[in-house]
Amino acid sequence: MSVSCPALFIAAPASGQGKTTVTAGLARLQRRLGRRVRVFKTGPDFLDPMILARAAGAPVYNLDLWMGGEDHCRDLLHRAARAVDLILVEGVMGLYDGEPSGADLAARFELPLLCVIDAAAMAQTFAALAFGLTRFRPGLTTAGVLANRVGGAGHAATLTAKLPADLPFLGTLPRDPGLELPHRHLGLWQADEVADLDARLERIADALARSALADLPAPVAFRPAADPPPPARTLAGRRIAVARDLAFSFLYQANLDTLEAAGAHLCFFSPLADAALPACDALYLPGGYPELYLDRLAANGAMKAAIRAHQAAGRPLLAECGGLLYLLDTLAAVEGDPAPMVGLLPGQARMQPRLANLGLQGVSLPEGQLRGHTFHHSHAQIALEPIARSRALREHGAPESVYRLGRLTASYLHLYFPSNPSAATRLFLP
Repeated sequence: MSVSCPALFIAAPASGQGKTTVTAGLARLQRRLGRRVRVFKTGPDFLDPMILARAAGAPVYNLDLWMGGEDHCRDLLHRAARAVDLILVEGVMGLYDGEPSGADLAARFELPLLCVIDAAAMAQTFAALAFGLTRFRPGLTTAGVLANRVGGAGHAATLTAKLPADLPFLGTLPRDPGLELPHRHLGLWQADEVADLDARLERIADALARSALADLPAPVAFRPAADPPPPARTLAGRRIAVARDLAFSFLYQANLDTLEAAGAHLCFFSPLADAALPACDALYLPGGYPELYLDRLAANGAMKAAIRAHQAAGRPLLAECGGLLYLLDTLAAVEGDPAPMVGLLPGQARMQPRLANLGLQGVSLPEGQLRGHTFHHSHAQIALEPIARSRALREHGAPESVYRLGRLTASYLHLYFPSNPSAATRLFLP
């Protein structure tokens, strides 16, 4: 049975326009008004969901028609619609960028568009951009447009002077550094790194409270997905230790849910701060920012020894991107001497000033086929023969190697476990 719930898809003509700022501020505003809010992020992303989860007070899930599939996305949206008063879906890059694009997702689930445009260096062209963005693809529903980084009332009047009468203008956000969210090479800072994050969210909510976005948008009908078979409890009774701290934080909530649905008990630990692993049957080292904490990771010899002992005992270990870098002999920043890492994978890596690889990827492993993505600024040299190489969805995307040493599996890939739960859970079995 379908469920109706107010919803918006927050889109933009490009990255850096303010989608996350507006989505987070709107989630915080609606929470202040006593409404239950669920936020989703389009496509593969770890950093935006951290900010959005803080704003909404609830975990943020990713929606990707290729990586997770339509039924998976439909199920997530339907479950949310049954539980909350408002659904917000933040887009990725520009509205029409990528295959599948944010526009594809919005059209598939009939989500009305809130288009955010950075108007800081713009006048009447704002109207042309808004018109093209909303009318380029027939069949999309538009809730309205919002101008970001606006200089004042006069600037706002100029922006809207040529706007079509049937294209609602929903308000502005001022040009104010106090409303900005700090960035680095992989995107936004992690939520726990921004000391005044809640104050920033409150200021953004204050600004949006003066716009039409304080009112709930029109409801959308969300249909349920076909009932999937119950998950196999292949991990029942098994304890999986999951690294989670400022160095290792790139975790899909849906991945954790998949492991728990298979019966696993998850216990979290910090390679930065802890001297030992929790008692566990398997280990998961996700991606993150190990390059920012080289000295602390190198100095924690007890943790490095514990991870080596875990692998020597034949217990499963999955390492993704930053986790792979941590398992190498050495890791170096763009400038600087190499720091000693765990030493399980024979090789070294150095951070690069430019992006090394980006995009959706699929891979065939002995456990089965899985989908995910890659996004990194490092280059690694590893003296092992890969057991598999991924396939990039983009025509010119570069494949990634997957390495195996006993029950250790390591790659630059960030796997999305719901793409094949049975294959994902096998990675954590003896």
